[in-house]
Amino acid sequence: MGDYWVFLVAYLLGTIPFAFLAGRLKKKDIRYAGSGNLGATNAYRLLGKKWGIAVLAGDAIKGGLAAYICLEAFGPWGGVIGGLLAMLGHSFNPYFGFKPSGKGVASGLGIISVLMPGVTVISLVVFIVVVAISRYVSLGSIMGSLTVIVMAFAFQVEDPYKLFAIVAVSLVVIRHRSNIQRILNGTEARFGEKKIEE
Repeated sequence: MGDYWVFLVAYLLGTIPFAFLAGRLKKKDIRYAGSGNLGATNAYRLLGKKWGIAVLAGDAIKGGLAAYICLEAFGPWGGVIGGLLAMLGHSFNPYFGFKPSGKGVASGLGIISVLMPGVTVISLVVFIVVVAISRYVSLGSIMGSLTVIVMAFAFQVEDPYKLFAIVAVSLVVIRHRSNIQRILNGTEARFGEKKIEE
C-alpha cells in the first residue's frame, strides 16, 4: 500500500465535526438549531464568538493538515487529492449519514493555505472586505472562494492547484445555493444580527 494510507487519514481528518462537538460541550445540537449547518458561522451565532473562532480554527487546521501530509507523500497531486477528500468528509459527513453538513469554507481555507499561500492572502482580503461592506458572511465566503480561482490562474500556479481551485470552489458555491437565493430575496441574515439563517 505504500503511503496511500495518508489519503484515508486526510478523509478522516475532514470528518472531524468540530462544530457538532463544540455544540455538545455547550449541550446544544447545532444540527437542529440556527441554519443547521455544521460550520463556524452557525457555531458563532449559536454558541458565541469564542466557540465560533475555535470551530473555524479546527476546521482550517484539519484541512491544512490533510493537504500537508498528502503533499509530503505524493507531491502536488497528492496534496490536491488529500484536500478534496478532507472537504468531502467535512461537507458530507459519514457520521451524519452523508447528509450535507459543513460548507467547506474553513477547511478549504486551511487547504489553500498549504497549497497556495499567496492566493490565500488575497482571498482572505476579499472575504473581509465583502463581509465588512455587505455584512453577509455567505457572500464573503462565495466571493473569497471565487477569488481563489482567479488568483490561481493569475499567479500561474501548478496545474494540480488550478484543478483544485475549480473543483473546491465549485463545491463551496453549490453548497451556498440557498444563501444566494436568500440574498436575492433579501432574507439572508447579516453578520451580527440575532436572526439565524445561513
